[in-house]
Amino acid sequence: MLAENWGSIIGIILGGLCIAVGVHFVPVGGAPAAMAQATGIGTGTVQLAAGSGLTGLLAAGYMYMTLAGVSEASISDVVLISATGAVGAMIMITVTMLVGNWVYIYGVGVPPASAKKDYDPITGDSQAPYVAPGTVGQGIPTVCFVSGAIGGLLGGLGGSLVYCMLMWVNGDPAISSIFAIGVFLVNAVLPSYNIQGTIEGFHDPKFKRVPKAILACFIASLLCGIVAVMIPGIPALGGA
Repeated sequence: MLAENWGSIIGIILGGLCIAVGVHFVPVGGAPAAMAQATGIGTGTVQLAAGSGLTGLLAAGYMYMTLAGVSEASISDVVLISATGAVGAMIMITVTMLVGNWVYIYGVGVPPASAKKDYDPITGDSQAPYVAPGTVGQGIPTVCFVSGAIGGLLGGLGGSLVYCMLMWVNGDPAISSIFAIGVFLVNAVLPSYNIQGTIEGFHDPKFKRVPKAILACFIASLLCGIVAVMIPGIPALGGA
């Protein structure tokens, strides 16, 4: 069974790696950001990654049923399904960041700024004059917003790819969805240990830790892929 589904295992691994890398792009501020004392979104890494990823999975599942229905999706269908999931996750995370910035700017009354860089890598705007004393930044500046959009895209792409590979293996939307969520959470939790707290995006020094997360998530995704291709044999034990 493993030899027959090696392509799906490779796809699950690639999807897991996309998720792992995408997590490092998302600006996570944790509790300090919730109090406008750190840059990023005021919640945890796993919550943000799972939220955007699950939105992408919903979009991918709908597109899969629209394109393939009960039949097996072709390569071109997989490309469209993965793109749909990527866009869905990206929309979710960008809306979250946009509304968060509205709260920071108009509710708390602080301008988005980062203490990690003197100038925004994208706009070139000076950051230091706008960082509140005693904080490491606040809000979601342009570079964090762009980084978060990239992270959502990669997370949605990876989750959608995992879903398509599982549908190739068992053809059951329920089992594929549940297991895809599990694979997504595995590859979201491991990078959160790698990040150890908060991260602002691709300009953050912690982003250099990505290779370690790739290695860990490669091993985890390989194990998940092996288990996933064994699932179709389980109903046969009950005489189904």
